[in-house]
Amino acid sequence: MHWFAMSYFITGGTGFIGRHLIERLLTRGEPIFVLVRPASVEKLAALSLGWGEKGNLVIPIPGDLAEPGLGVSDTDRARLAGRVEHVFHLGAVYDLAASAEKLDVANILGTDHALQFADAIRAKHFHLVSSIAAAGVFPGVFTEAMFAEAVGLDHPYFRTKHESEGLVRRSSKVPWRIYRPAMVVGNSRTGAMDKVDGPYYFFKLIQKMRRAVPSWLPMIGFDGGYVSLVPVDYVVAALDHLAHQPGLDGRCFHLVDSKARHVGDVLNVFARAAHAPTMSVRLDLRLLEHLPPAIKAALATIGPVQRIADQVLKDLGIPRSLMQLVAYPTRFDNREASSLLEPAGIRVPPLEDYAWRLWDYWERHLDPELAIDRSLTAAVRDKLVVITGGSSGIGKATALRFAAAGARVVIAARDVAKLDETRAEIAAQGGRAYTYQCDLTDFTACAHFAECVLAEHGTVDILINNAGHSIRRSLEISYDRFHDFERLMRLNYFAAVRLTLALLPSMVARRSGQVISISSIGVLSNAPRFSAYVASKAALEAFSRSAGAEVCDRGVQFTIVNLPLVRTRMIAPTHLYDDVPTIAPEEAAEMIADAVINRPVRVATRLGIFAQILHLIAPQISQIIMNTGYQMFPDSAAARGVTETDVKPPAEGLALTSLLKGLHW
Repeated sequence: MHWFAMSYFITGGTGFIGRHLIERLLTRGEPIFVLVRPASVEKLAALSLGWGEKGNLVIPIPGDLAEPGLGVSDTDRARLAGRVEHVFHLGAVYDLAASAEKLDVANILGTDHALQFADAIRAKHFHLVSSIAAAGVFPGVFTEAMFAEAVGLDHPYFRTKHESEGLVRRSSKVPWRIYRPAMVVGNSRTGAMDKVDGPYYFFKLIQKMRRAVPSWLPMIGFDGGYVSLVPVDYVVAALDHLAHQPGLDGRCFHLVDSKARHVGDVLNVFARAAHAPTMSVRLDLRLLEHLPPAIKAALATIGPVQRIADQVLKDLGIPRSLMQLVAYPTRFDNREASSLLEPAGIRVPPLEDYAWRLWDYWERHLDPELAIDRSLTAAVRDKLVVITGGSSGIGKATALRFAAAGARVVIAARDVAKLDETRAEIAAQGGRAYTYQCDLTDFTACAHFAECVLAEHGTVDILINNAGHSIRRSLEISYDRFHDFERLMRLNYFAAVRLTLALLPSMVARRSGQVISISSIGVLSNAPRFSAYVASKAALEAFSRSAGAEVCDRGVQFTIVNLPLVRTRMIAPTHLYDDVPTIAPEEAAEMIADAVINRPVRVATRLGIFAQILHLIAPQISQIIMNTGYQMFPDSAAARGVTETDVKPPAEGLALTSLLKGLHW
């Protein structure tokens, strides 16, 4: 092997920053020796293949940060002595959630061993890639010349990064330079990142917001403290440039974004990149500092409060340790680094210019949901799914969809002929279906149906309360029709509750199960002319929410599905709907499938959620909108009890239904 006058030795070379630094240094054409543990040899080999012919310049050196002298053999140490110009020490644990013991070994002991090694091989320069965490939680502006001024080093990660710097400053026998990168994110040109870290933990929250509400809906959020993000390509360009400039030994450089941003600003940038709603009103978390100490202490120790907070963070995939940085008070001055990097054209690109690349890469490669089998088959294969009203419309489409996914489908309905037809259709597709003729409004028959299902099939895994009836009729022609309200409550509410009460105990005993209540967007929008129907579905929703709160810790999930207007025989008598946008039963079945796959508390369209929010924050405006539609659409001939042809809705009415697709009046 030919030995060059200038070569490099790198610890942490297979890490995120390390691999990018190696790729950058390869352009100089010099050998790069990389410390590798046995477990990382194959990883480095794979990376070398990606670097093409230049990858031959990358030479693995077996060793370990935890060993004195990095555990490098005497033979390798002798071969490297006097031949290494630059030692880059990147090997460390960059994890706020890591144990204090693990951080001590990697960050402090590892740095000590790296210094021993650099001295032993007579390296010319020692470069420590530290972190802005070395400043602790300094309340103000921390400059590149500051070190001992750091405060708030109680957290093991902050403490170990600070102490590793101290070791270099006090003990290094080799001329040293220290670099403090801010929070490092993916490549600004490709978005590439190797793990979920830092701001990426909030991406799931942004994604959930995007799924739930329209992007134009203003949200209330928080402002938070300061956060500085830098793309990895900027960091390695800066390291490469600063390491090779003469006369910089004994200095520290901040590799940060000069533009100080609050956490809320950064989250809004990513929200816009994701086409999600932004926080238009942001609360200053510093207000919490003015709470009496007794209240703050109580909030931190009360069990139920901690349980709620832990569950929210778990659902969003946010580690509790990260919340310590939400109110981070420190800003970093980088004038020394900037003055050296600017002439070389090395600067931090505006986050707004590359945030979309980071988001896109995360959603395509790092979203935790990608590792989960989100297919309906994975959720229902061989499970027993009971569907009421499953012989036609939404229920039949759902039964077909679930049976095709491998579920054992139990269908209850009144019409025997239609039940037989549905069972035969499922069987023809290779599915398994069991049908029961039952009038669910006959509570004795309903109880008998539940007993038969449990006796013949065992515990029910999923109950879909789908059977229902709708009546579209104005109050002014319903004054003498109290029976409309009674019969809808009997089927839409009492029958569903009766069946749920019969099947729920076995779910609770097994600590597994799901109850899905099929509701309507009309409950969210307070649809006029549907007072009897909406009231019955609202009652079912209230029951589901209350019951769900009781059993959520026992493995049983209650889910409400608010369907928009679906083209089924239930709406056929209202010919006014012939020209109104609707969804097909199969689309409704997909919303129900989503409820089973993801097990949320509610599944609804964005318009439905918006209608609910609008009613909460501006009920008068919501009422005016619904009344406007009410005035445009008359009662159907069937509702009025006449045989004349329905009047076509006016053009402005059709325009309104196109704008508010799925709502009905």
